[in-house]
Amino acid sequence: MIKSLQAGDVMMVTAIYRGARNTRDLLNILDEVSRAGAKFKSLSEPWCDSTSPTGELMITVLAGVATFERHLIQVRTREGRARAVANGVKLGPKRKLSPAQEQAARDLRLAGKSLSDIAVVLRVSSTTVKRVINGRRKGSST
Repeated sequence: MIKSLQAGDVMMVTAIYRGARNTRDLLNILDEVSRAGAKFKSLSEPWCDSTSPTGELMITVLAGVATFERHLIQVRTREGRARAVANGVKLGPKRKLSPAQEQAARDLRLAGKSLSDIAVVLRVSSTTVKRVINGRRKGSST
């Protein structure tokens, strides 16, 4: 629907939740509607009406609050991760192979075994074996 909007059109929804999943989604939709030269109006939320100056003001305030909230979430997440690391928590996925298994994979490769053969022996995907062989372990704690 948004792709078919033209200048002067009004996108009407019965309620915001019918048009957007969350605040960020709503703001993205409102931006697309605005770029198309159209307006947005919610029948059950009179404040969300870009056809009036008051509605545009409320949408702008909402956008500012959403941006501020997103910033706070990023800061809190960064601080929480730093605290977890300081307390010895290992972040990221668990290693699929122990260091001994990784060395065995390298040894088997040097012995001429294929990646898929090594993967079968170690019970992991050939992609995991390839990462180990190439030195790009996913989930590495180093």
